[in-house]
Amino acid sequence: MLSTDSSTSAAQQVLQSVFGYESFRNQQAAIVSHLVEGGDALVLMPTGGGKSLCFQIPALVRPGTAIVVSPLIALMRDQVQALQQNGVRAEYLNSSLSADEAFRVESLFRQGDLDMLYVAPERLMMPRMLELMDASKISLFAIDEAHCVSQWGHDFRPEYIQLSILHERYSAIPRIALTATADQATQREIISRLDLHDALLFNDGFDRPNIRYRISENQGNAREQLKRFILNEHEGEAGIVYCLSRRKVEDVAEWLTAQGMCALPYHAGLSSDLREHHQERFLREDGVIIVATIAFGMGIDKPDVRFVAHLSLPKSIEAYYQETGRAGRDGLPADAWMSYGLQDVITLRQMQEQSQAEESRKRVERHKLDSMLGLCEMHSCRRQALLRYFDDEMPEPCGNCDNCLTPPETWDASIAAQKALSCVYRTGQRFGVNYLVDVLMGIASGRVFERIQQFGHETLTVYGIGKELSQGEWRTLFRQLIAGGWLSVDYEGHGSVRLTEAARPVLKGEQSLTLRKMLKVSKSKNKKVSASFSGGNGRLWDALREHRKRLAEEQGVPAYVIFHDATLAAMVERAPQTLEQLGRISGIGERKLEAYGESFLEVIVEFGEESSPKADTVAESLVLLAQGLEPLEIAHKRELTLQTVYRHLALGIEREEIDLDDVVEIDAKSLRALAAAFEQQEGSALKPVYELFDGEYDYGVLDCVRAAMKRASA
Repeated sequence: MLSTDSSTSAAQQVLQSVFGYESFRNQQAAIVSHLVEGGDALVLMPTGGGKSLCFQIPALVRPGTAIVVSPLIALMRDQVQALQQNGVRAEYLNSSLSADEAFRVESLFRQGDLDMLYVAPERLMMPRMLELMDASKISLFAIDEAHCVSQWGHDFRPEYIQLSILHERYSAIPRIALTATADQATQREIISRLDLHDALLFNDGFDRPNIRYRISENQGNAREQLKRFILNEHEGEAGIVYCLSRRKVEDVAEWLTAQGMCALPYHAGLSSDLREHHQERFLREDGVIIVATIAFGMGIDKPDVRFVAHLSLPKSIEAYYQETGRAGRDGLPADAWMSYGLQDVITLRQMQEQSQAEESRKRVERHKLDSMLGLCEMHSCRRQALLRYFDDEMPEPCGNCDNCLTPPETWDASIAAQKALSCVYRTGQRFGVNYLVDVLMGIASGRVFERIQQFGHETLTVYGIGKELSQGEWRTLFRQLIAGGWLSVDYEGHGSVRLTEAARPVLKGEQSLTLRKMLKVSKSKNKKVSASFSGGNGRLWDALREHRKRLAEEQGVPAYVIFHDATLAAMVERAPQTLEQLGRISGIGERKLEAYGESFLEVIVEFGEESSPKADTVAESLVLLAQGLEPLEIAHKRELTLQTVYRHLALGIEREEIDLDDVVEIDAKSLRALAAAFEQQEGSALKPVYELFDGEYDYGVLDCVRAAMKRASA
């Protein structure tokens, strides 16, 4: 086994040379190190947060083949294609392969010629696969979409429960379970069912700051709202529209197509061939909109989905989070837009009651739907509430949801909230919302009253004190109190409502409470936030995307497998002129640099001076420097990479608009040494100088020094 220092060094080398990233993000380094050293891990990380690297890098560092358990064929295919593009020996085994193809993959596995093998949980349990694994060297087991093991979750897969066999049969091999969607109850179930009691928990939070959340009630014109939203903010961009029923999917797809958009339906009632065809078009073409039921989405690894829209209410916050998380996986701005109506609530509740599930399961589903409604009805920051649901606190409002950007109309709910909270307390924190509403309304007849009498609650001071509101209004209030964190629900018990610590000052009258007025339309004034490159050379951006598309079509892979949009945007912003400069862009590893570097440089060079950073964007960086901001502060303020800011400053030095000592402090002796190093090199490459000084000076600093030398010799 590698030592800790050796494993860290090896992992860093793989990160840079194979995947083209300069450094790990958040807890990735700790997770990778723990797994490389043989430890088990449960990883909670938001979609787009880099979960896959947490097992892919250890798979390339540890000896043997990593077995990756994945629930869907589409997910396996996409990840394997992306890995192969990076020069990784990866394959998958699933029902889409012919017998000859499956035999070829099995042979590679048996001979130890694979770094990673993706399999479905059903195949993993087959005697043939178990015997094959027994006879092969396995580096680790990765269980992706681990929330599928939870019977209380939104995407339960019975076959996942059998995965406990991995610990029983291969106890010496490390395991990592990963998910982007798991509340406390689901986390406990994952640990229990997969026997991960000794595993380290890595919780990287659930926030996706690049996603803007926007929710409004359907006032009868949801389609028109959707049309305006797409055309005004995401015209020509990829998106997903979720609907509750197959019929609605067909109708909306047809209507959007009639409005001039490329919209394709996707639901379980379509033939498998047509579903696959529509999915392939969505993955490979730009600007395709998929209109779907929840049958679509898991395993879709398309990074440049710019919006996810809901024309129906999701059944739970977990489902909403999972579905909206398919937008903006590349980290660029994206929208989660929803229009919901009362009919959605009625339909979902009918579906719950008509299901064959046990009463305990129905009770959980009812409360999860109420929590989803609470998220819709609240007036405060939606992101705070969304994260709070997953026990992830955000201390300040996000500033990037509709409630933060365009606050809705509100009312002083302090007295009503005190009555509701007092009723919870007086009845012993043992009852659900419906019963509490009955007590507040003072129901005095029928079975409801008999139950109230059974507990003696008709004698309480809270009995009958809430007749000024209707039953529906009280239920709405309770949903808002739950969503806002003043009340919690025991989902694993009988759905009883309990006070939280936050309720105390409200209950005592020490804190007033303002809540959202319902049935009001919140008119959004958001401007278009496009992920496409708009700050520089639009023609170059289009040319790079067209070149990427051509390469993808030649190889039969989705365009993002070649390079993500974020990588193309960096090419436009930084305008690299050499392979060395191109290789420093995030997302370009050694294999991709070798395969695609020259052709992308040709596209960039073809635009000549047009590819250089625009004068206005350079000037903005120079102005901020003059105001006293450091380069890193400028990068944060302008949401640019630090290298881009240094490139702007280097141009400023070269044009004699600023001096080198305005940017960095370098003593005369060090500056002479750097100048001598540059003079000894053929050309003006930065990398040899960087390596000569063992990385003491950042590439950006060296760029500025080189600019000062050019200016001095001019």
